[in-house]
Amino acid sequence: MIVTRESRSFLLSAALTRAGLALLRAKAPGGARRWQRENYAGRSVELYAGPAAALGAAGAVARECPGAGLAVLAAAVCGAYDDVAGDHRRGFRAHLEALRGGEVTSGAVKLFGISAAGLVAGALMKGRPLDKLLAGVVIAGAAHFVNLVDVRPGRAAGAVLALGAPGLLRGGAAGLSAAALGAAAAVLPDDLGERAMLGDTGAHALGAALGAAVVAGNGRAGLLAHAVAVVAAAVRGDRVTALARDLRV
Repeated sequence: MIVTRESRSFLLSAALTRAGLALLRAKAPGGARRWQRENYAGRSVELYAGPAAALGAAGAVARECPGAGLAVLAAAVCGAYDDVAGDHRRGFRAHLEALRGGEVTSGAVKLFGISAAGLVAGALMKGRPLDKLLAGVVIAGAAHFVNLVDVRPGRAAGAVLALGAPGLLRGGAAGLSAAALGAAAAVLPDDLGERAMLGDTGAHALGAALGAAVVAGNGRAGLLAHAVAVVAAAVRGDRVTALARDLRV
């Protein structure tokens, strides 16, 4: 049986993710209670899926493209900081307003940290200056987009599976797409079953992996189209968040 590069990438990502889940469940740093959160329905779920998916995606992505692997890892670290130290504020506007007042929020750390990581990865993956910039926007924007849709069980992982599958047909993107898909598929059953949640850690990591696959499979026209799409999604999401906040007031 011939094992393709995409198959190896998918299996490595899925195996690392499942191994991470098992390890964290067996011996959770700080105790199991620290890893419990309430989901949208008030049910207690585990946060193990986030770091496990980040480990799986980053490991498999780094095998294909070390620079992209570092971006996935950086996105996960920024997301983890928000999972631990996040506050009530939602939307970039709220965090930027706080930053203007001298307060560095977890949202600001994510915004600038993931953006910087995306730009570095984009610079390593593309040759021309404009392509580097567009690639960075796509990677950071995809990380934000996947986190944006992570509002119900299975939506973030499902979005990665749906949006990443076409990349398997693109030669340059196939390995990176498979890496993102493997991690997403590995956590999907627990996510859908409301036993675990990705949190910002996992959602941002999977999104960055998806963005790296998009970058690898597209030239300038495709990068521009995807950059416009993720920026539009971010603006739309921020407006919806701001409206919801105002209505609560």
